[in-house]
Amino acid sequence: MSSLMGLGTRAMFANMATLQSIGNNIANANTAGYSRQETQLETAGGQFTGAGFFGQGVNITTIKRSYDRFLTTQSAQAASVASYDSTRASQLKQLENIFTLGEKGLGHAAGQLLNAFVDVANNPGDASARQVVLTRAQELSGRFKSAGEQLDALQGGVALDMKSSVASVNEMAQQVAALNKQISALNGSSHTPNDLLDQRDQLVAKISSFINVTSIQANDGSVGLFVGGGQSLVLGANANPLKAAPDPFDPSKLQLALQEGGEDRLVPTASISGGSIAGLMKFQNEDLTDARNLLGQMAVAVSGALNQQQALGLDLRQPAGMGSPIFSVGAPKALPADTNGGNAGLTVAISDFTHAQASDYEVRYDGANYNVVRLTDGKTVVGSPFSDADLGAGVQFDGLTVQLNAGHPAAGDRFLLRTVGNAAQDMKTVLSDPKGLAAASPVSASFATTNTGTATAASLAAVDPSIDRTQTTRIAFTSDTGNFDWEMVDGSGVVTSSGSGTWTAGQPIALNGFELRLDGVPRSGDRVAVAPTTASAANNGNALALAGLDKVAFVGAQTLADGTLVPGRSITDAYASAVSNIGVRVQSAQSSARISSGFASASESARANQAGVNLDEEAARLIQFQQAYQASAKVLQVAQTLFDTLLQAAGR
Repeated sequence: MSSLMGLGTRAMFANMATLQSIGNNIANANTAGYSRQETQLETAGGQFTGAGFFGQGVNITTIKRSYDRFLTTQSAQAASVASYDSTRASQLKQLENIFTLGEKGLGHAAGQLLNAFVDVANNPGDASARQVVLTRAQELSGRFKSAGEQLDALQGGVALDMKSSVASVNEMAQQVAALNKQISALNGSSHTPNDLLDQRDQLVAKISSFINVTSIQANDGSVGLFVGGGQSLVLGANANPLKAAPDPFDPSKLQLALQEGGEDRLVPTASISGGSIAGLMKFQNEDLTDARNLLGQMAVAVSGALNQQQALGLDLRQPAGMGSPIFSVGAPKALPADTNGGNAGLTVAISDFTHAQASDYEVRYDGANYNVVRLTDGKTVVGSPFSDADLGAGVQFDGLTVQLNAGHPAAGDRFLLRTVGNAAQDMKTVLSDPKGLAAASPVSASFATTNTGTATAASLAAVDPSIDRTQTTRIAFTSDTGNFDWEMVDGSGVVTSSGSGTWTAGQPIALNGFELRLDGVPRSGDRVAVAPTTASAANNGNALALAGLDKVAFVGAQTLADGTLVPGRSITDAYASAVSNIGVRVQSAQSSARISSGFASASESARANQAGVNLDEEAARLIQFQQAYQASAKVLQVAQTLFDTLLQAAGR
């Protein structure tokens, strides 16, 4: 009789425990991170008798959570990638707003400035036309400066977001370490603390949304979290804090470091491939830096081209002088790494604005030579490596001149050459006097009245700062095929140099730092004199040259290692290319974000299908075990009735 009562009692306890698990599942159906729990039952084993083995009921072994490590890890990793892509796409969308098209764009402002020189060319002495040029120049420099400041603001936002994200990761890492301690303490009980494990899994998933982590299960039930390919964020009950550390070259930029044993160790950027922090770092180190360099390259090129041509003309001041600069831009910088052991100082200057590249450079000293790497493509520049003597004398590459001007480097020292990155935000118009615009060419052409050909001056402009404004160049054509003799005479009529040449239709005559382009055809015996300009108010030669810069490719030319010249682009084409560059990145990032978000949703659905609570299923199981509980109670009731009957029979 006692055996039957034991069977009923065990059955009631087992079914009650199962009902409690089902009720807990229903209660937590909408709790984030909760894994469905299930009461595990096993038979109590049979008791041997002469008539065979009689069952003794059921035992409760444990409460097991529905958990698949692979699906959980996959879901966290997929969410990490989705967070990376969405963060970068969001930042790039803000960047795209800076590189606008239409009338608000830099390309339009540059075109308006160059077009304004046409009005000056039509009337070189018109003060209002000259003022329009200066107004357009101020608008262009203002747009460059504003765009540069907006890039700085984006960098500031990235820094704030990184610091906030790092603080969140550290807080959650401390919680994981605390849970590890509790779980380890309960590890010997032979039962798993399901709720604690769920909390830990949820925290690990949240950490992964900030930075991808590798989790490794330990024998004591704790989990270790590692970042950067092996640096421990959480190990057992200890958490090492992450830090947003200043970049070794630029304190305004942040890198990720992990503090271990009181020492900050930079986490390799290439090893951080997921999470919003990785998205921010990718945007900061590549997208934002490239955008800043593209903007700076255009600022350097357009200011260099205009200043150079302005310097080749005559202004309206009394006495007339060569034009002074229209623009100034931020100077390039050579930044030593804060880890350098030597005291060497480098200087960098732009020697050819047409070859300035939209890139930073890293100089690495190996103890004997200096290797210079262009960071946009990772290639060594032409001529590198350079010796101490080379760098001491000054080396040239990509339109730059780099020189060692102080101290001595130590092996392993590094320098960052920020060549054009600061140009735009520091750009300004420095010419304020309309009379200072050099619209006149320093030389003027006159054709002899006895000429029989149809040649006239299409344009005449200085093209070289070495032009001698005191010399008169006399050109005499000696044949109908364009052969000519020339001689230069000084103010006293003394011939200082002479020679001969051949004119070809469509090609200029280049002498003494000027270029003379002809319309029509000269004949033998025709004469042309190119003499110093005496009336700058009536001369428009340099204004025409300035207006013609809209068709000149002065942005980003490059000389390859084999000597091949890759031509540059005009300012409008360069800006269109920059806009396209940013646009392609935005489209690519948004596409990646959509794909990774879809994969993350699918991965989470797969995990939820395994671990989540299905209310319909739980309701069905609730009825099932309610009936089982009632049946178990009936067993007890029958046993009680039989026991009472037995007592009554024994009492008689």
